[in-house]
Amino acid sequence: MDERSPVTRSNDRAGDEPPRLGPRPLERVPVDPGAAAVFGRPDGVDGGFAAPLSESSNGSSPSLATPPPAALASAFGRPAPDTPALQRPPGAGGNGSGPDDAFWADGADRDPWRDPESPVALGPPAASEQAPISAPAGEGARLSVRELLFGKRVDPRALAALAIVAVLIGAAGGFVGRLTAEGANGLTDPDPTITQTLQAKERPPGSVADIAARTVPAVVSIEIRVGQEGGTGSGVVIDPAGYVLTNNHVVAPAADANGAQIEAIFHDGTRSPARIVGRDPKTDLAVVKVDVANPVVATIGSSAGLVVGDGVIAIGSPFGLVGTVTDGIVSALNRPVRLDSSGADANAVIDAIQTDAAINPGNSGGPLVDSTGAVVGINTAIRSVGTGEGGSIGLGFAIPIDDARAIADELIRTGVVTHAEIGINARSVTDGTTDGAQVQNVQQGGAAAAAGIVEGDVIVKVGNRPIAGADELVVAVREHNPGDSVPVELIREGRPLTVSVVLSSD
Repeated sequence: MDERSPVTRSNDRAGDEPPRLGPRPLERVPVDPGAAAVFGRPDGVDGGFAAPLSESSNGSSPSLATPPPAALASAFGRPAPDTPALQRPPGAGGNGSGPDDAFWADGADRDPWRDPESPVALGPPAASEQAPISAPAGEGARLSVRELLFGKRVDPRALAALAIVAVLIGAAGGFVGRLTAEGANGLTDPDPTITQTLQAKERPPGSVADIAARTVPAVVSIEIRVGQEGGTGSGVVIDPAGYVLTNNHVVAPAADANGAQIEAIFHDGTRSPARIVGRDPKTDLAVVKVDVANPVVATIGSSAGLVVGDGVIAIGSPFGLVGTVTDGIVSALNRPVRLDSSGADANAVIDAIQTDAAINPGNSGGPLVDSTGAVVGINTAIRSVGTGEGGSIGLGFAIPIDDARAIADELIRTGVVTHAEIGINARSVTDGTTDGAQVQNVQQGGAAAAAGIVEGDVIVKVGNRPIAGADELVVAVREHNPGDSVPVELIREGRPLTVSVVLSSD
């Protein structure tokens, strides 16, 4: 084959066939260097495929894939050459009609699944027939009496046996009932006279039951333990923060003792440790605090509106009996009472409410409430016959709540309380017509000395309150505040005299 160009060859054949034009040169667009770097042939490759590698880059033979496990090769690999094929063996009949044909069963030529030209037909379901499942037997229809007796659905002998059993049971029951009735005749009268009862009475608002139900949850029992000794008292919750008002003589034994324990017990049995916030021995009041969330707080009333004869209720823990309720009336008001100093650290004098509601040891510190359920006093003392812890004889005394509330507020704020003082010691005297407090001695530099009061003077009135004795002088002075200027009427050598006293502080 010559190497001449197509034009030259065309010219050589000019005498035989028409000249042909050579192909036009191809116009190739310049290839973008970035695209060539991404899609171009690798270095050293000229064709469409890379040359097969005869050996690896390091001159050694190329590595082969690891042969598969024997189990996978047996399951998915090619069969061995001597394994029988699944095709029809040579010489077998083509339609399966031969007697030695092992591949066709009788009637297989009529099987629609083997005949591609068989028409479509709806056949029975492929699932095998199952035995019908019997529905669970339900409750049958009930027989009426008519069907039972005349419907011939029950054997007459069964009915007769049932009747005999019923007669026997009835006879046995009657015999036992007769024996029981005969035995009871000797214990009861056949015609007894029984007391008549009425419908249960309601508990209207203001009844003792209603007041107790509302107030008892705010009353606590206070237990004191000092070493091997202990004591009990009562208290009333007066503030949602857990402040409890009680008597000083209830908590005084644990005030300064080492290892003393104070515990408050609520009406539902809940116990909580308590600590002393402040004490006022001169009025026998104290405040303790318990750490209880959302306690029931008593309603604080006013003792100024009480009159003799008003109904009152005393609540407390006499002799440790928590939540005891007794009722009575106001027997007297503004009754000066000097308390026994045993168990306390001062000989307190209170301007008491007297009541005949039963008050016993352990009631101290509990509330005295009026007919509305409001606290009007703090039960403090009793008058009993004989010495020791006698029982109630209907003479109980409570600190008015108007006085107790002011002292409790001051104890909560500061822990201490100050009282007005006149600066004298006195004793109760009477001349048959006039009662008063006779001055025994005058404290040097005190309020009475500054006002000119001398020994032997008989004080008969302080401010607007008549004085009938030494105890009443104490409570009359404490009705005022330190620094108040109070007129004091007295008798000196049989002549009346009025002086102005500027009360000092204790």
